[in-house]
Amino acid sequence: MQPKPKSKKLQSSKTKQKREFSFPLEKENFMIIGIGIAMLLVGYFLMSQNSVDGFMPTVVAPLLLIGGYCVVIPYGIMKKPKSEIAVITEETAETTNVTAGTNVAAASNVKTS
Repeated sequence: MQPKPKSKKLQSSKTKQKREFSFPLEKENFMIIGIGIAMLLVGYFLMSQNSVDGFMPTVVAPLLLIGGYCVVIPYGIMKKPKSEIAVITEETAETTNVTAGTNVAAASNVKTS
């Protein structure tokens, strides 16, 4: 017995399944995250000073750590690229125009005395 030849549909579906991978973070995101990490390093260095009554270890260092952990690093992770923002605003404008057109048509059917 001879083996059955593979159908063309199976072969073509395998070649069509190639996915284009794009990393969600760009260079600007990594720069912001790097600034946050630098803030953390400076904060931990200032906190390591042995002065209990000093201004830098008791006030500035915790502010740097909170700012790095809670503000700068999350902002660097969540910030969207400008090109993606432009695409989103274009899509929103198109859907707004379509929605506005249907509202105007519905409003014209209302009788006024």
